[in-house]
Amino acid sequence: MMLDWNDYQRQLGTTIAQIGRISPDTIRGYRGLADAGSKSGVLDGKTRELIALAVSVTRQCDGCITIHTDAAIKQGATREEIVAALSVAITVNAGASLVYSARGTDARHVLVNGREVVSDGRLTTFSDIPALLRTVTRRAGEIIDR
Repeated sequence: MMLDWNDYQRQLGTTIAQIGRISPDTIRGYRGLADAGSKSGVLDGKTRELIALAVSVTRQCDGCITIHTDAAIKQGATREEIVAALSVAITVNAGASLVYSARGTDARHVLVNGREVVSDGRLTTFSDIPALLRTVTRRAGEIIDR
């Protein structure tokens, strides 16, 4: 076992209760947000908790994981449904890493080749930021005027 999830959930409850005593509006605001989505009735409780669990993993929030796993179980989620939700989180994180990797290749390109901006399908090098901003502004105006 990585963590005593039951004890951790109790600790969270105690600490959040302390925050609530000091700043009750913060907890009321959070509860308002949490309750708002469930009032629509579009998603059932189990589906909402499975989504919340997947997001919790994506956000790497241990407290969220214990709360939403417990809530998903109480809403009737099976082990298989929880694993399926976690598989979605894994896929989204892998996909985000793949997509975000384009930023790494872009950074490399700019660092090796200098600052560049696409203008009329050609790469134009700019060492002077004001000139870059003028070109981007001009191109944005041309696109808007179309």
